[in-house]
Amino acid sequence: MFTDFKIAMDRPLTIQVKEYMKQWITKGKGRVDQKLPSTRELSVLLGVSRNTLVRVYTELEEEGFIYTIHSKGSFVSQVGIASVPTWKMSWSEHLNEKAIQASELDLMKHDLRGVKGMINFATIAPDEKLFDLNNVKRAFLDRMAIEGEVLLNYGYAKGYKPLIQYLHNYMETKGVDMDGKDILITNGFTEAYDILLSSLQVKSRTILCENPTHHTAIKISKLHGFEITGIPMEQDGIHLELLEKALKEQPFGLAYLTPSYHNPTGIVMSAEKRSEVLRLLAEYQVPLIEDGFNEELRYSGSHVAPLAAFGGSGNSIIYLGSFSKILFPGIRIGWIAADRELIDYLVSVKRARNIHTSTLDQAVLFQYFHNGNFEKYLKRAKHEYKRKHQLAVEYCKTYIPFKRMTGSGGLHLFIELEDNCYVRDILQDCYEQGVVFTAGDVFYTDGGGANTLRLGFSRVDDEELLRGIQIIGDAVRRRM
Repeated sequence: MFTDFKIAMDRPLTIQVKEYMKQWITKGKGRVDQKLPSTRELSVLLGVSRNTLVRVYTELEEEGFIYTIHSKGSFVSQVGIASVPTWKMSWSEHLNEKAIQASELDLMKHDLRGVKGMINFATIAPDEKLFDLNNVKRAFLDRMAIEGEVLLNYGYAKGYKPLIQYLHNYMETKGVDMDGKDILITNGFTEAYDILLSSLQVKSRTILCENPTHHTAIKISKLHGFEITGIPMEQDGIHLELLEKALKEQPFGLAYLTPSYHNPTGIVMSAEKRSEVLRLLAEYQVPLIEDGFNEELRYSGSHVAPLAAFGGSGNSIIYLGSFSKILFPGIRIGWIAADRELIDYLVSVKRARNIHTSTLDQAVLFQYFHNGNFEKYLKRAKHEYKRKHQLAVEYCKTYIPFKRMTGSGGLHLFIELEDNCYVRDILQDCYEQGVVFTAGDVFYTDGGGANTLRLGFSRVDDEELLRGIQIIGDAVRRRM
């Protein structure tokens, strides 16, 4: 008895002993009304001081786990756990179609994923070595000093007001006319897109998008029962003639487009195409969801404003923003910028689902911006990512025999191999040599892309970047 207690050096001892005793009681190791060892006896058995045990016994009695009889000792209380007949369900037989489909579309479960020690090109998360940790700590302390009690309480479903105002101004600096529009803070892009699709009733359950497109958008669209029609892309964005043809041939309820540093191709839609895309969507009255993915990670060329800026005072464009790829994805902050009336309804949907996004996270992010750290960090991060981007492009051109490569910014490159190359086989070959990347077929809406791959370089150091691309190139040549 009491021989399995082990002390962890990084936690308060009193808490460890109390948790151990609670589990000993609740798991039935101690019978109701069973006398416990004295504090002196138990201190020897557990190897802790008697003073610690005196405190533990006092707290256990206050919490109703034990009771004390004067001059007789301490005893186990009746804690309301009784032995009753149990039965087991086969939960897999009680899942609905949405849960089953979500599992089937879950890349983390079904794709080859990088493990520690591998050269991992599968991720396009930012490099944590660049994170501005000291200024994040300062922002946390600054904001907690100003309104710490408020930040630890419930917040507003719409979001933290100072951050909303910051993002309102941020959108205006991008050229977006925010008159008649508003902002809802969300848990990243994923929740924003999910809330929208669960809230909108549109004329058709078909979404128009680029082909290939963001896998998460494909997954969420399917889970909400939408069909997806993808339009092929050219070097400067979506193919306009094929877009117009699709709009003529069938109705669409929504369009979902990523015009800047598109995921997965990295293509930036030209200003001319942006104007023509919006003209066509207006002609056929298709509302647009714009994904502002990676907009800040431009390494060359002139700035191109988002589609929401081209839309002027119109209200048919819904902009989804996130800082996950340029700042800190662990702080799950995204936003929806859209017509004020729509936002008002989406706030209610948000409140019904999860009350609000973490106020503490929002406040720390706001303070980080307010302290002037974002521009400094972005400049440093862009310099490093640009250097890695140039290295990745150089190495791919040297070692991988590809048919086409795209990606003028952002954190990844998209490579199209010869038609007779099956990337899944190449991925398996590379995986066995400690290299992993993302097969491009998961981004296609029509089952295509068997000869494509996405190469994320953001978290790969220079030496691994060279070695990994060499391994991929060798595997491609063998399969050719």
